[in-house]
Amino acid sequence: MKDLHRRQFLRRAALVAAGARFAGMRATGEAAAAVPAPDPVPVPGALPPAATGGALQRRPFGRTGAEVSLLGLGGHAIGKAGSQAEATRIVQEAVDAGVTFMDNAWEYHDGRSEEWMGAALAGRRDQVFLMTKVCTHGGDGRQAIEQLEQSLKRLRTDHLDLWQVHEVIYDNDPDLHFRPGGVVDALSEAKRQGKTRFVGFTGHKDPAIHLKMLSHDFPFDSCQLPLNAFDGSFRSFEERVLPELVRRGIAPIAMKSLGGTGEAVKQGALSVNEALRYVLSLPIATLVSGIDSLDVLQQNVAIAASFAPMSPSEMAALRQRCAQVAADGRFELYKTSKKFDGEPGRRNHGFPLQPELPA
Repeated sequence: MKDLHRRQFLRRAALVAAGARFAGMRATGEAAAAVPAPDPVPVPGALPPAATGGALQRRPFGRTGAEVSLLGLGGHAIGKAGSQAEATRIVQEAVDAGVTFMDNAWEYHDGRSEEWMGAALAGRRDQVFLMTKVCTHGGDGRQAIEQLEQSLKRLRTDHLDLWQVHEVIYDNDPDLHFRPGGVVDALSEAKRQGKTRFVGFTGHKDPAIHLKMLSHDFPFDSCQLPLNAFDGSFRSFEERVLPELVRRGIAPIAMKSLGGTGEAVKQGALSVNEALRYVLSLPIATLVSGIDSLDVLQQNVAIAASFAPMSPSEMAALRQRCAQVAADGRFELYKTSKKFDGEPGRRNHGFPLQPELPA
């Protein structure tokens, strides 16, 4: 048992060291050069390009040669903003603050998240790294391409920077996605046609499902996964999946740093600053953050702008502090319940559409 704990400590120490190196790359000139983007379209009243870079670090996006901001803007939360005008302000102020990574999905709020983000990015498309997700949930490649065309129209662009398979969370999802004519074939076709630069997959349920996707050795450019101080002690993506992504040069996109609802912060298990700092100290490309108000945007940008990596001992201490409440999964219900599973996926897999309520 002591040897097991020692191996876990050494693995985590190596990951933290890699994360610290990521954080320092831009300052030392070690990071790969960003893929050049066309000059942004001038927008009346907008800040000039030199003034919109913000103070956020950028990190390499895996082996692709691209770079992204260490903080990303979550598309699901954008669809929950009070109005389209408020969503536009959040997106545009995020861009002005240096946030380049934009997350979304075809199914978020029945397309509203993509529509609002597309409207907000009018004239600013070339300032961001735009991602959305295909939501076939086991459907075929033809359906995937139809969704791609709808997403491009809503987002007001002719191409994505990243297109990811959404919610790979059921045990048979990898088999469905990789079957002939499945969604993975659509990823390859979209990339061949230039409708997306990069491709990946996402999920939040079980590290074993992520590893099953990776076992096919498809050239994924990215993988989105839940990472937080609780995950380190419970069905851990940090322990089982993150090292494999780093080894393969696949860009890790972190999500659910606050457990998906922020309940851990509300109950005093840790602070927002601790939660974000912990995840940003890992060797990730970016952290997708759910931001549905200007107050939350300003809070998270401030934390990211002043970010300094935690040491391995600081991270271990935070994990230990959170371990008791992490062990029963109360702050990671996306792993243990259907509470976070989207309705299209539920429907395709024959599950009730009403969310399962926590006990």
